[in-house]
Amino acid sequence: QVQFVESGGGLVQPGGSLRLSCTASGNIFRILEVGWYRQTPGKEREIVARSFMGGTSKYAESVEGRFTVSRDNDKNTAYLQINAVKFEDAAVYYCNYPTMPMAWGRGTQVTVSS
Repeated sequence: QVQFVESGGGLVQPGGSLRLSCTASGNIFRILEVGWYRQTPGKEREIVARSFMGGTSKYAESVEGRFTVSRDNDKNTAYLQINAVKFEDAAVYYCNYPTMPMAWGRGTQVTVSS
């Protein structure tokens, strides 16, 4: 069973930056699309960024231009660079495979406060 370990969250001020990491176990990372998701209490988990195997990416409208997803297939690791942080970016962030969902990791908490 694939396991995801997310890290890099923390307290950030509005306008600040943060880089999240997600490392997956197993050997299928490099052949699958990787997605970054976020969830706030009482809301559905939403996908905010996708990294495709060919190197392209796609973003939710709410984060376009501020979030950048990247991946290192040799390390089974995906990254999410968050710039120009907004209050509404506060959430628990997770990664998973959108086309082959696995068990969720614990996520990493991003708190936005001035």
